Amino acid sequence: MTDWKLIAKKLNDADAVLIGASNGLSITEGLNLFADDAAFENPFGDYKQKYGLTCILHGMGARWPSEEEKWAFWSRLIQRYCLQYQPSQVMENLKAIVGEKDYFIVTSNGECHFEACGFSPEKIYEVEGTWLAMQCTRPCHKTLYPILEPVREMAAAEQNGRIPAGLLPRCPRCGGPMAVHIAAGPGFIEDTGARLRYRMFLDRYHGKKLVVLELGIGWRNQLIKAPFMRLVAQEPHASYVTVNLGEVYIADDIKDKSFGLDGSLNDIMESLRKACVGT
Repeated sequence: MTDWKLIAKKLNDADAVLIGASNGLSITEGLNLFADDAAFENPFGDYKQKYGLTCILHGMGARWPSEEEKWAFWSRLIQRYCLQYQPSQVMENLKAIVGEKDYFIVTSNGECHFEACGFSPEKIYEVEGTWLAMQCTRPCHKTLYPILEPVREMAAAEQNGRIPAGLLPRCPRCGGPMAVHIAAGPGFIEDTGARLRYRMFLDRYHGKKLVVLELGIGWRNQLIKAPFMRLVAQEPHASYVTVNLGEVYIADDIKDKSFGLDGSLNDIMESLRKACVGT
């Protein structure tokens, strides 16, 4: 039986909360990168028919015949899942659980839902990039550029799966093509500023009461889950709370300071909020 009171006490007494999130959270919010289902068919049925795409992830990694077609796909994707996104109840519950505590978020999700829900962009590290920025494909330099306004223009002008050539983003330095800032090859530009802020957060709460709260991360994840578990093992006053549906894994060396919650994020985050704030 889940000891909600004990988990709530750990969270309420914590000096800070370190939040990790991966595909399980995105799926809960209606964005499944891997599924060939109605949620994919409705916005991308024409791409499935024309190019044989089987899921969103397939499109994200596709070698498009032209820049006009590539950016038509991306502008439609970002328009739907970023610009039209509304905060979910899971996110509202998470904000209530964190309350006024200091926090940091490490996520492999690039759709920027945390930021859209009011979490500070200065406290988010998107380890595999963000859909809301673009970079030179070469890259000739390491600056990231905002993407929302170009996406709005491209999405509005798209016709038959193409955008006008005049709207194609170009590198302001070399004039070459641009790409969405995702980890898709050796040219990916890491957000070193976010990585440094994450390191500073860990230094600030070293030896203090830190709760590591993990949302929808599979047991094989090496980008977030494995480092999080190592961190909990090294920090004497850290606690580990992992939430995942049908797959909860906790390393043996931290089981005495961990809580594994198997179930839907919707249900568990609602129960956790009630335990922490009483409503």
